[in-house]
Parts: sequence; structure tokens; C-alpha cells
Amino acid sequence: MSPEISKHIRRAALVLMVLTLSAFLLYTATDSDRLSSGSFSSSSFATIFPSYLNYSSSSNPTHELEEILKNASMVNNTVILTTLNDAWARTGSIVDLFLQSFMLGDGTRKLLDHLVIVSMDERAYNRCRIVHKHCYALVTKGVDFHQEAYFMTPQYLKMMWRRIDFLRTVLELGYSFVFTDADIMWFRDPFPRFFPDADFQISCDNYLGRPEDMNNSPNGGFNYVKSNSRSIAFYKFWYSSRETYPGYHDQDVLNKIKSDQMIKKIGLKIRFLDTAYFGGLCEPSRDLNVVCTMHVNCCIGMDRKLHDLNLMLQDWRAFMSLPPDLKNQSIISWRVPRNCRCFFPLSIYNVLCPTFSLQKWLLSFREYVTVSILYDIPIPAPPKMDVKEEGED
Repeated sequence: MSPEISKHIRRAALVLMVLTLSAFLLYTATDSDRLSSGSFSSSSFATIFPSYLNYSSSSNPTHELEEILKNASMVNNTVILTTLNDAWARTGSIVDLFLQSFMLGDGTRKLLDHLVIVSMDERAYNRCRIVHKHCYALVTKGVDFHQEAYFMTPQYLKMMWRRIDFLRTVLELGYSFVFTDADIMWFRDPFPRFFPDADFQISCDNYLGRPEDMNNSPNGGFNYVKSNSRSIAFYKFWYSSRETYPGYHDQDVLNKIKSDQMIKKIGLKIRFLDTAYFGGLCEPSRDLNVVCTMHVNCCIGMDRKLHDLNLMLQDWRAFMSLPPDLKNQSIISWRVPRNCRCFFPLSIYNVLCPTFSLQKWLLSFREYVTVSILYDIPIPAPPKMDVKEEGED
């Protein structure tokens, strides 16, 4: 073989090697892009999201959950649980304010040791690992919960019912729990305010004055449930009732089944929590000297929630900075709802919005109608009211 031919062969081999290496690097980069965008293989997913393996191939899928619950539980096998997706887990979003409330609350910092954040998607799980020590990845095959789930959309309903099914699992493992939405601020230890003999106790959008009154309007965002045969049977019944009432979320279904004969047959003891201690924007806790939690309910939209949550924490800081004698005089009250105020529909519109301008109300109503049309949500009749312009007497 002549030197000239040998030179061409070596050059061709070098070119082939460079092309092969380039193709390999391009494939790797493309695979990495798929990983970061959420479209990736189960093996890649499991590499950065270990809990996935427990739900896809482990012979004992509840082992990791048991370990996390054990590490976080109080002496009486009770844990605090919240669920989180990427939309609420981002830096500066809901989860940061949620955790901050425990730090600012009166005697609530120690409760963080018993809080388990249940992540609904990979990004939320990764963020949880940065900001908290007890994180669990709740994987739902074929469903991506990372985006903000707008109220009553199909994605929202799937997320809510997946949560109910998961909480039943926690009860079956022998753990009682306080479930809290992440848009609830914790200002005091709630346990002294719970009823010692109730199986299931839940916060209210509207509290009528008696904890056993079944006409109270429950809010599924905050509840304390004891692990026993009655509560487990109840959660199974609650979850199965989604088929009886298709298109309804867990809270509406609870409202329909709370007086059902099956509840009496189970023997479940239900108690409703007073909004004086467990309040929200639907019905705020008026006395900051006794409030335990405040929920940004009756509010749709991330920006609205974030604004009013920040305002709520500012009010709490101002209250806590007062000397004891001024605290008792209740000279500071909530400035919320503010941006959440008057977002249609609210059953207590007249109470919250006596001076809200007609123009702003119509803009809010138009936004709600738009969302309703997009997601096929029925539009209720607007409340009858006398609306004043801002600044009118």
C-alpha cells in the first residue's frame, strides 16, 4: 500500500471517529434536554427521583413512605402533611411563605420536625430536598402535576382525588395526621384546639357556631384525622364516592356524604373546627390572640394568593412585635382579603366587598367567566348587592 493511500485511509478513519463522537455528544445533549423538560425514560426519572422506583418496580412500594413517616412522627404516631407541585414549589412561591409561617408563629417552629412535604412531581421533589428534610415523592403514572392546577379543571380534580387516596394509605400504615394545604399560614400550635374524642375534624369555609352541626361548610384544606378502623373505612367511602358524583372535587363530595347513612354505619365521629381559631379569607379569624391558622381560601390565582399571604405575614409580624398589653387590646387586625377580595363568586361578597368599585367587580367577573368557558365550569348566578364606588360614604 502506497504512503499516499495509507494517508487517505488514516484521514478517513479520523473523520469517521470525529463524526461518531459528535453524534454521541449530540444524542447525550438531546437526552439531557428531554430530561429537563419532563419527557424522559423511567430509568432516567428514577435516577433523580428515587421514589419513582418504589411505585414502579419495588416489591414493597410503601417502604420508603413508612420510613419517612417514622422519622417525622410525633410520639403518638402523628405527622403533619402537605402536598406540593412545581407551581407552588418555585423559589418565592407558596411553599416559602408556608415554611416561613412556622418560623414566625408562636411555638410552631418545632412542628417543622414533624412536617412531611408530599411532592406531586419531580421539580417539586427537588425543591423540597433543598428547603426541608422530610420529602416524599408521590408519583402518579401517566399524570404530570407540575403546572398550576386551576380550580375545578380536570387536572385539579385528579390532584385532589389522588391526595385523598394517598391519605387513606397513611391511615392504613397506622399514622394519624394533620393535613394542611400549603397556602395556610401556621401561627400557633393547633393541637390544643382539637377535640380529643373525634375521629375526623375539619376546618370550615363557614362555621355556624356548633362543632357537631352538619350544616357547617367544610374545607378540605385543613383536617386532623386519627388512624383507626373508622377513619380508614371513611376515606375508602369518600374516595369511592367520586364515582357517584363525577366532576365534583373532594370537598364538594364530602359535603354531600357527610350526613350519609354510611357515615353513621361506620361510626365516624366528625367535628368542625371553629373559624375563630382556624380561619381563612372566606371567614377570617378576627382575634390574633387566639388564631392558629389562616387559609387563603375563597381566592383563585397564584398572584392573588401570594400578595395576600405576604400581607398576612406582615400583619402577624406587626402583632408579634407589640408589648403584651397592646396585644390584648387587639389594636391590629388583618388587612386581608385584599387582592383576593371580591373575586367572583363569593357567598359572603357583601361582607367582604362593601366598597369595591363596580368597574373592578366587572373585570373580576369577566375573568371568572373566561376561566369558566375555557374549562367548562358552570357559572352560578351573581349575588344581589348594592355596590358602592370606592370613596363613597
